[in-house]
Amino acid sequence: MKKLWVWLTVIVAIIVVAVLGIVISQHQSNHKSMESSNFTKNQTPTLFLHGYGGSANSEKYMVKRAEQRGVTNNTITAIVSKEGAVKLKGKLKSGASNPIVKIELEDNKQGYLDKNAKWFKNVLVKLQKEYHIKHFNFVGHSMGNLTFAQYMMTYGKDNALPQLNKQVNIAGTFNGVLDMNEKVNEISVDDNGKPSRMNPPFQQLRALKDIYNGKNIEVLNIYGDLEDGTHSDGRVSNSSSKSLKYLLGDSPKNYKESLYKGKSAQHSQLHENKAVADELIDFLWEKQEH
Repeated sequence: MKKLWVWLTVIVAIIVVAVLGIVISQHQSNHKSMESSNFTKNQTPTLFLHGYGGSANSEKYMVKRAEQRGVTNNTITAIVSKEGAVKLKGKLKSGASNPIVKIELEDNKQGYLDKNAKWFKNVLVKLQKEYHIKHFNFVGHSMGNLTFAQYMMTYGKDNALPQLNKQVNIAGTFNGVLDMNEKVNEISVDDNGKPSRMNPPFQQLRALKDIYNGKNIEVLNIYGDLEDGTHSDGRVSNSSSKSLKYLLGDSPKNYKESLYKGKSAQHSQLHENKAVADELIDFLWEKQEH
């Protein structure tokens, strides 16, 4: 009789756990469905690019968060070989909403911006050839932002290529990197983002203002401050990231800066930060009220 009670208790416990699992799963599904209704649904792909020494794993958390929030269920990876050849892992589904392309550069530790820019262009050309894309969004971290700036410098006026809609810059190294060409608290920026000293290739990047002019591009610039007196994320100074404002001027349709503070705002933690991920998701895909 005692064994029977034990078995009954076990069976009841299993049933309770199963029911709770179904209820929780249903609640999460309903919540995801409700939240996804707040986002636009279009076929414009968003390309994520990592920084120096990074990989597609650098983009993993942000992309996963977009999936969790019901923004997209179509993510592929574009792997760029050391020779610049592009291989796509996965397929962009016909009619998929807000597809995401994670870019991984196999040669992720070379600093020639012209080469990186060409590799980024190769990804766009591959997507254009296979999926006939006409527009794209961009999310970059660290040096990935400088790569993209060089891409826009070199190819931004080529109307035969897919055109940029929105860009998100995270921890951008637009005017230097600490302990490389800048010391802690050495450079400041004024209210317009103009730096007190311009490190190469900042002067050349000033041409971006003309390239962005009249294209209705929206820009979100995210940076981090450890609040340890360095005015940096530990790797990139706030002044370097904020100098993007001076490069673009009033050319974008809109430009927004967003500062994150504390340990979770450390350079590599910014792309693992839930609040950062949620802000860029809302910026890229949230429905606009008219």
